[in-house]
Formats: sequence, C-alpha cells, structure tokens
Amino acid sequence: MTPEPNQEIRTTAIIGAGLIGCSWAALMAATGRRVVIHDARPEAGALVAEFWTSVKGQLAELGLVPEQEPRFELAPVLADALAEADFVFECIPERLEAKRALYAAMEPALKPGAIVATSSSGLKLSDLQAGWHDPGRLVIAHPFNPPHLIPLVELYANEATDPDVLPRARALYESCGKVTITLNREVAGHVANRLQAAIWREAISLVESGVCSVRDVNAAVWAGPGLRWAVMGPHMLLNLGGGEGGLRAYIDQFADSYHDWWDDLGTPRFTPELIDRLVAGLSEEIAGRDYAAIRADRDRQLIATLRALAEARRPPEPRAVLKTA
Repeated sequence: MTPEPNQEIRTTAIIGAGLIGCSWAALMAATGRRVVIHDARPEAGALVAEFWTSVKGQLAELGLVPEQEPRFELAPVLADALAEADFVFECIPERLEAKRALYAAMEPALKPGAIVATSSSGLKLSDLQAGWHDPGRLVIAHPFNPPHLIPLVELYANEATDPDVLPRARALYESCGKVTITLNREVAGHVANRLQAAIWREAISLVESGVCSVRDVNAAVWAGPGLRWAVMGPHMLLNLGGGEGGLRAYIDQFADSYHDWWDDLGTPRFTPELIDRLVAGLSEEIAGRDYAAIRADRDRQLIATLRALAEARRPPEPRAVLKTA
C-alpha cells in the first residue's frame, strides 16, 4: 500500500556524507526530522557534526531553528540506515555504475513505500532505474549547491515511477522552503545545469578569445544580469525589456541581434593551456583567500539575498480604513 501524497515524512536517511549529503542532513534536522546517515568513511560522523556547527547559524538566520539540538544517527550498515526511513537522499558521487551498485544493495532493505531521491546532477533517470526490480520508488531530485541555502530542486519522474512519489517528494521539499520545478521529459543535465553550462561556455570563450579577463567576466555576471536573475527568470525579464509590448515587442526589436550573437558564440574545449589560463586568472581574483573564506563569503551573501528577497516578496500589510463620523 502506497502512502498518501500528503502524509508527512518524519524519518530521513542520507546515503553519502559529502557536501550535498551533509547539507541535506542539516536542513532535515533544522526542520525537525529524524536523520540517519550512512557513509563508509570512519570520519563521516565528524564531517556531519562539523558541517552542522558551521551552518546552524545560517539556518537560524532563515528561521529554521529545531526545537532541540539535533542528534545525527550514524548507521555503519546500509540496511540499518534504511530500515525506518520514509525518504532516502542518495548523495554518492556522480558515477552511474556506483549508483546502480548502491541501489542493488538498497532495494531489499527499503521500508515499504519509502522514496529514494537521487541528487544526481546530470544522469538520466532511465539509466539509474536499470537493475531495479521495482524502479517505482526512485525519483530525480537535483538540488543546487548548497542545498540548505539554494531553494531550487529539479524533479523528474517517468512512466515507471509510482504515481505517489512525485507529489510526496514535492511536498517534502516545499515544506522545507524549497522551490521545485518538474521536468516534462528526460534530458541530460536537467534544466539548471544546462543553463549554467551555456553561460559558462561563453564565459570561458570570452577569456580564451581575449575579450576580457576572468575577473571581469565574473563581474559582468554578478554585477549585471546575475542580479536580475535572482529576481526573475530570463523570459520574464526580457518581457519587461519590451516595455508595454512585452516579450513579442522585445523579440521584434532584437531578433536579428540575437541571431548574430548566437552565431558568434564560442565553443571552447578544455585544453591544458586553457585550464591553466582560467586557473591563473581566478587566482588573481582569489588573492590568497582559502576555500573556507570564499565559501563563507558566498554563504553570507546568499543569506543576505534570500532574506532581502523574502522581505520584498512578502504581501503588503492591508491599509487601515479610517471611519468617519
């Protein structure tokens, strides 16, 4: 018997305690859910605890404060992690054969009705389903890093997926403040990574062709369209660019220009020389900062942006009506 789509998910399992797994574990704990973690590395417990310590203040700034300090349960045996889990976050590295081997070990140990959500950033669901006796409980649920902060989760289910899985997964993510999108058909890289790949391709090409530096490409994104993209997507923004005539007027005005730009976009390839050039250019911008400092700077600005957007999107308070005698 499959659970109802609106049945609340209380116990979660995290398989793989890398950055994505730790991030999901922190978010699930912050929303008051039980979290059981399986990772073969002996240092997994320390990694999760360290990650929680580093992000619990960030989550508190976003209003996610558990009633009590969470207790992350470590399960050295995979079956023990899955025994009571209603929802399983599969977060192992992006290698198809490794994921298939994991699923073969997982399937016999799953709780009836449990959902397995893979965080795969580009593998196809149909490829991941191969080897399952019953692939109906597997769904694509790709987050953007770091999942405890970035709202987006990309969902995809196909004809082999049980009908309750997608609604229940969506309900879980949205209950944690995530913004979900649903793919209508399968495509490598899903949606957001394809958009990111397209932008990065041209960002690399602009450096490779000598148009500008790595630093200036980065600034062109965050100080220009990146600010707008945090507010609205490209179709809506360019609809505004068309004035009262909307997107149709914008296209009528700029179609030929876009055709020329598209035809002129670069198609770089990662040669050793190009990689060296990108790394060297980025090193100048990093200016000696270490990984932790850069990550902390990113997260601080993300939280500020999320809080500002939440405030800006809050419906206005109704105005008081003054009664006259």
